[in-house]
Amino acid sequence: MTKKNTVNYSTQHKEYLRKVKNKKWLISSLQIGLLIAIIGFWELFAQIGVIDSFFMSSPSRMINTIIELASSGELFTHIWTTLYEAILGFVIATALGLIIAIALWWSETLRRVLDPYIVVLNALPKIALGPLIIIWFGSGTKAIVVMAILILIIVTILSMLSAFMSCDKDKILLMQSMGANKWQLFTKLVFPNALGELVSILKINVGLTWVGTIMGEYLVSKAGLGYLIVYGGTVFNLDLVMASTLILCILATAMYFGVVALEKYVRKNET
Repeated sequence: MTKKNTVNYSTQHKEYLRKVKNKKWLISSLQIGLLIAIIGFWELFAQIGVIDSFFMSSPSRMINTIIELASSGELFTHIWTTLYEAILGFVIATALGLIIAIALWWSETLRRVLDPYIVVLNALPKIALGPLIIIWFGSGTKAIVVMAILILIIVTILSMLSAFMSCDKDKILLMQSMGANKWQLFTKLVFPNALGELVSILKINVGLTWVGTIMGEYLVSKAGLGYLIVYGGTVFNLDLVMASTLILCILATAMYFGVVALEKYVRKNET
């Protein structure tokens, strides 16, 4: 009787896994199909004149523009410039934001003193600081990275501090009753509890990184994908603008999936 129940449960479980796998394949297929349909209709409408390819470009014109940039060697220079700035801003902002959030969690006095300043900085439009950033850091990579950091750091601080503060108070009291010091509380309980939020922040920061980097390149740059977009718009070369935007989407997606891979690794180790 017991053996029969085990077999039935195993069969049901296999059926459930099969349905989950099929649903994943269906979703992936629909996503790919939707992308192909958008590209196909876009190209078709541009070819038959439903949309003006001068203003809207087309997939074929974008690909030709990318090939031309790659042939001249400019493409990889601009990609590397923007990618370097984005990764640098992402790493520095995330690390600094995490360190500051830890310091604020550690010291209630410091947290209460800095709280209004953090709120004001979070509400401040970062683009308004553009002229000051250029004056202070020059018209180059430093200014662009600083802009990206300003976009990211406050969000990182607020989110991670909230995650630290939301740790179960009863567990904290239990560890304190067992003689745990603040460092042990943080490393053994508070930080592990906030790992899920940290991964979520990394996902958010991927998008914000590209916003800050391109915003910085809009303000001041001599190279990069943001520079190509600004230049293309200035000379009404919409193929260049759309091609650069496409490359940005690819880079941002690759960076996002890198964070997703990290998330899977963290969850695997947790289990």
